Amino acid sequence: MAADPTVSTGDIARLGRVGRAAVSNWRRRHDDFPAPVSGTASNPRFALSEVEEWLRRNGKRYRLSAADRAWQRLLSDGADFLLPERLAAAGAYLLDRHRPELARLLPGAAPPTLDDPELAALLDEVVARHGPAAAYENLCGRYRRPAGEPPDGLATAMARIALPDGGRVLDPACGTGALLLVTGIDGARGQEADPATARIAATRLLLAGSRTAPVAVADALRHDAFPGEEFDAVVSAPAVVDRTWPHDALAGDARFAHGLPPRTEPELAWVQHGLAHVRPGGRVVLRLPAAVASRRPGRRIRANLLRAGALRAVLAIEDETRSTDVWVLRRPAAGDQVPSRVLIARSHADAVAELWEAFASGRAVGEGARAVPVVELLDDDVDLGPERHLQRRASAEACRRVAELLATGPAGLPALRPADAVRGRPAATIAELARRGVLTVRHAPRDTAPPEPGDGGVAVLTVSDLATGTIPTGRAAAASSRIRVRAGDVVGAPMGRARVADRPAVLGPALAVYRMDPDQLDPEYLAGILRSTPSPGGASSRYGHRVRVPLLPIGEQRALGLAFRGLLDAADEARAAAERAETLLRLGGEGLVEGWLRPGQEGPEQLRP
Repeated sequence: MAADPTVSTGDIARLGRVGRAAVSNWRRRHDDFPAPVSGTASNPRFALSEVEEWLRRNGKRYRLSAADRAWQRLLSDGADFLLPERLAAAGAYLLDRHRPELARLLPGAAPPTLDDPELAALLDEVVARHGPAAAYENLCGRYRRPAGEPPDGLATAMARIALPDGGRVLDPACGTGALLLVTGIDGARGQEADPATARIAATRLLLAGSRTAPVAVADALRHDAFPGEEFDAVVSAPAVVDRTWPHDALAGDARFAHGLPPRTEPELAWVQHGLAHVRPGGRVVLRLPAAVASRRPGRRIRANLLRAGALRAVLAIEDETRSTDVWVLRRPAAGDQVPSRVLIARSHADAVAELWEAFASGRAVGEGARAVPVVELLDDDVDLGPERHLQRRASAEACRRVAELLATGPAGLPALRPADAVRGRPAATIAELARRGVLTVRHAPRDTAPPEPGDGGVAVLTVSDLATGTIPTGRAAAASSRIRVRAGDVVGAPMGRARVADRPAVLGPALAVYRMDPDQLDPEYLAGILRSTPSPGGASSRYGHRVRVPLLPIGEQRALGLAFRGLLDAADEARAAAERAETLLRLGGEGLVEGWLRPGQEGPEQLRP
């Protein structure tokens, strides 16, 4: 290994127990501060021995434990992508030295060897103080988690849902073993495609007390290491970023009892792999990207899981950096009645287990959760996402905020008050209403030429026009292929812009026009829903087709339409006032600087020429 470990500016800050800004000041103000020995200009690395000498020479207090030195020693030997191999070698050394009878259980033909005596001595020093298991956990805790591996709080909640009474558990994409460690060491088995990561997971489990080979090395979808074996639970957070999974090679695989997932849906392959490896009545708890709950290619398999009674809950995790759901599934046992409801909830990681336990025991679930009838989910979209089935905000808190804004807003705002109760209302998607003939939807062709400024041709309504109104600012040559907009149509754009047109125009690129019978569907009501509802699955050229429209009597629609329009008019007025203020600030300042304006008592009429 390298003769001298290196440290980053963040490491130096931790050594000196100061902030990063202090380290930057040291580098700028002290000519004798060590020069970088590697790294880049934005992420320099310094020789640890030189940094220690500088800190001592300048009377700076610092603290560097044996574990700190061991970690820096691991980091010092080359590129970051080699770190898993080095960490696996350190684990193999600890296992061979302190649990030699278990070293043979590490996966792989030949575990890596530790060829750095100084690192070995540092590891022995940490073990003498904390023990081998704690020493290795200290190093693994500093290692950046592989993509998709859940944080500790979520891992604990998933284990609590999956194994309330203990038992044997499988993680078919175990990473460094975080989920297996919290579900219980006895009977824990894992599989991991990356050999170094698999050895890290196995070492952690063996040092923690496992007495059998805990982890197999292989991709579980391609080469199942546990064919035909059933566990009490499957818990996993597969890193499903690889769209090259062997879709064609797995056609006819017995694991896919609910259907072969489309090529773009590998997550649903992991769902069915889990169900194939639990006993009847066993649970599968998976952390999956939120989009899996609503993507159209997977709707057939989602429907099959619901009809079979296998899918029991979709729990959206609010405190994740990426949009993430936890799916809870149960392998039906012979004679089981198909459940009539599915839990859909949105909560923090430390509360999802309580939500599930309340639902599973038949108790009422609180705000932010709903037991949704299966028949309500089995529509054309089979959308299981919380945006469709839950309120986006706590109603009491949102009502208080609206009341504050109305009280401090300009005159003319619509009168809004809290509803006595939030009631469920039947709804249909835009696509369903179009199939019923309630409205027609036309989208601007993808090859529509962008409008050009100037005179001549026909008026073209653009995306930017919808921000301020429906006065068309584009011009284009007349063409029969262009889609015409007439007064009373609703024009919508991605990202939630929608208005009722008040004059004829033609449709610009990336827009859609919705035409309806106003005696069946109020235009202002529809435009308000399009503005206020995020399009499931994100914006696309098919904007709005999955937005759900509550089916209300036309009188209620018109009342809501007036309120929607009042809010839009107030926003337009506020925007126009802000634009006037910005113009006044710019021109007034310019006039005072250049001398054609001066302070005085005259009113605005005195400035008119």
